[in-house]
Amino acid sequence: MALKNRINYVFITLLAIFSFSTVMANTPEAGHEEGKKEEKFNVGEMIMHHIKDAHEWHLWGGHHNSTSIYLPVILIDGGLKTFSSSNFYHGTPASSIDHKTHKSVDYMVGVGPAADYAMFHEKIYKLEGGELQFEDGHPHNVKPLDFSVTKNVLSLVFGALLILIVMSSVARFYKKNGAVAPRGLAKFIEPLILMVRDDVAKSNIDKHKYHKYVPYLLTIFFFIFFNNLLGLVPIIPGGANLTGNITVTFFLAVCTLLVTVFSGNKNYWGHIFATPGVPLALLPIMIPIEVVGILTKPFALMVRLFANITAGHIIVLALISIIFLNKSAAWGALSVPMALFISVLELLVAFLQAYLFAMLSALFIGAAVEEAHH
Repeated sequence: MALKNRINYVFITLLAIFSFSTVMANTPEAGHEEGKKEEKFNVGEMIMHHIKDAHEWHLWGGHHNSTSIYLPVILIDGGLKTFSSSNFYHGTPASSIDHKTHKSVDYMVGVGPAADYAMFHEKIYKLEGGELQFEDGHPHNVKPLDFSVTKNVLSLVFGALLILIVMSSVARFYKKNGAVAPRGLAKFIEPLILMVRDDVAKSNIDKHKYHKYVPYLLTIFFFIFFNNLLGLVPIIPGGANLTGNITVTFFLAVCTLLVTVFSGNKNYWGHIFATPGVPLALLPIMIPIEVVGILTKPFALMVRLFANITAGHIIVLALISIIFLNKSAAWGALSVPMALFISVLELLVAFLQAYLFAMLSALFIGAAVEEAHH
């Protein structure tokens, strides 16, 4: 219990430091030159900067004094083109008039090898006539195929390597010592593995069939759990919001859909295309409903994980922003404790969302492999 309390204390402390430092890094600088208008603190822009993907890994600092790791841009546009994203972030500021709203829209034009391209909201577009053509706030320029290594891609690789290292260490421990009382990392990982095997897989999938699905359920559980924690307590400052990216949760949901569909037996497909007890006249109505039901289940998995993780980050950043909106440190007495409470709650959500994703995946797979009851 004492160890658990110490771990929780470390998590809470790191969360407090991260929440405060990341906001400080993006607030307007205090020392404005005389005669210059003070820059207004934009809460929405700051929050979106922290939760969305980027072609750089921001470490600390703000504006032109920031320190970042510039990631490689990889484009296919009449051939393979690679260069550093610094060619955009240190590029030339430009603006164009929106043809519909007649408002000026700012963006960055690349320099050097990126001179033919511009970046707008972390999307890369090809210039036409040396500028971007806007209509209703959106560029209509051609987008090259973008295979760049973004912050979320780097975080994905880091999370995957971390899981491999942890699991390899646990596997070596049991290979060397056999079936003994767990020690070290195995002491923390074994209960989670047994929970997924017994409470998730065995409880929801046929007892004669659940074994082959345990590796998949363990993979998605630990992948989501580890990356949820990395998003809350980043090892590298300015950590990525990987599981709050709809593309990542979409891919995980598609994996569950494919496993479910390809595992479906005769009984499962019989309930989809010839629902027992339903008159033949109603089958043309029931079949589309059942087919849509196959797709809506993983869709719910995708949205649940994305929304819960993203919402937690937004709430924490919004609470901390109260200090800078009111330009008074006194507001910290209210906003910081509230932000810490939400951050601690997010630790529970990090585990809960991984558990629910694995549990519901097991339920869907269990329904697909269930034999008919007579």
